[in-house]
Amino acid sequence: MPRHEPERTCIVTRTVHPSAELIRFVLGPDREVVPDLKHKLPGRGVWVTARHDVVEEAVRRRVFPRAFKAEVTVPETLAGDIRQALRTDLRQSLSLANKAGTVVTGFHKVESVIAEKPLVALIHAAEAAEDGRRKIANQLRKRLGDAISSFPVVQELSNDELDLALGRSHVIHAALVAGAGSDGFLNRWHRYREYCGLDVDQAGLQSETGEPTILKPAGY
Repeated sequence: MPRHEPERTCIVTRTVHPSAELIRFVLGPDREVVPDLKHKLPGRGVWVTARHDVVEEAVRRRVFPRAFKAEVTVPETLAGDIRQALRTDLRQSLSLANKAGTVVTGFHKVESVIAEKPLVALIHAAEAAEDGRRKIANQLRKRLGDAISSFPVVQELSNDELDLALGRSHVIHAALVAGAGSDGFLNRWHRYREYCGLDVDQAGLQSETGEPTILKPAGY
């Protein structure tokens, strides 16, 4: 039997969503509003749709004092702080995937892995040259055809962030293969994109089961 996910009401939009689609907020010891991104902090919580613009609206309209029924401190930078926290979480999840052996780096290794291993995403540094992206895309197009337009391509992280996550220098191109940590990274990537208001519908190809499509090598 599928697990029922609890639903909560957004204090800004008053719409009901599964809790995974919202951010929980609690009060810290100094009565400052604190985002509980993992939904584990103690105390009474209130919920806001997990989008940057909705959190900004909550701050602007002073929704938190009404929701908590108390005088609270709300950082003006709250929406941006959450975006940075989600970005840090994304980088850390890539580090975990790398430790599990599911990240391949280097232009030529990425080209090879497209044909050799079950692949779930490509990763380019934000500064990656268009020529390098195009050459890798051409290799991928040989396998996917028109479906390449919806294959996950992660390009939100900078070269420095990739270097930090992967523990090596000058990472420009990488590939994420199926295995431990790959699902966690993709889930965090989607969450980050959704929060930033990016076009998630074009971010990843979904199978009929709702799972990300895995590009498998011929004969796999």
